[in-house]
Amino acid sequence: MKAKTEVNHVLTTHLNYNHLYYFWMVHKKGSVAKAAQALCLTPQTVTGQIRVLEERLKGCLFKRVGRSLEPTELGELVFRYADKMFSLSYEMLDRLNYQKEDNILFEVGIADALSKALASRVLLSVVPSDGSMRLACFESTHESLMERLREHKLDMILSDCAGESLKYPEILSKKLGECGIGFFSSERYSKPFPACLEQAKLLIPGKRTSLGQQLHHWFDENNLNVTILGEFDDAAMMKAFGYFKQGIFVAPSIYKQDILAHGISFLGETLDIKEVYHVMFAERMIQHPAVKRLLATDFSDLFAGKDSQVELL
Repeated sequence: MKAKTEVNHVLTTHLNYNHLYYFWMVHKKGSVAKAAQALCLTPQTVTGQIRVLEERLKGCLFKRVGRSLEPTELGELVFRYADKMFSLSYEMLDRLNYQKEDNILFEVGIADALSKALASRVLLSVVPSDGSMRLACFESTHESLMERLREHKLDMILSDCAGESLKYPEILSKKLGECGIGFFSSERYSKPFPACLEQAKLLIPGKRTSLGQQLHHWFDENNLNVTILGEFDDAAMMKAFGYFKQGIFVAPSIYKQDILAHGISFLGETLDIKEVYHVMFAERMIQHPAVKRLLATDFSDLFAGKDSQVELL
């Protein structure tokens, strides 16, 4: 019993938390090379430090499976504790920064497939006008933003893909709202909606987006033989092509009045296709003032087309 106590004492007092952090990074990144790049160290240094940690813990933390590096049973156990430790440390620093800073930085990622107008309206509703918060927006793919969020490089992301967040228990998500999809064109057509969609080329979101996938399924269900001129990840670019009379384009129906003001015709809309907006953030960010304000905000009027913030833009 005494010998076991002495071993536990040695493991506790001589555990190097830098080594533990390197191991945590390798586990999160999936490889030594990626972790080394993030840590600004050489792969050899990272590997050597993990070996020292393995000596302290009396066991292997990783195993080779083909070309991949996978954690052992011991590695998974150590990672669960390390993940809690380092996540708490980030949360502590965030809480301290919120209390000390007069000008809080709020870093938000916006999925490139989303309507920027709607995203801006959501953000305007939670950022105070007294200058106490500084907003930094980053646009990228949903996958890239999720990676940055999990690496604590973003405070929050807005996206139309909430399903992936369910894979990570440390990531929370909330549905902000949804709206139907309208079809618009600079031209008028002889056939009624939706048959008129066969009379011109279409500009639609890319297949990798939720909206793009829904559209393709809807075309099939309604036996529409459409011709697609272009698929776009950027909604603003798609709308620009439509304004230049290059075909029929789609947009959330709540923007109908804004689009009609540009001399564009409204062909029709469907509620079978929905653009759904979600906000995702790390659990540790729940105390961020902007996140707290967003979670307490009711966006029903916004998604019903009763946008009081339009007057403020």
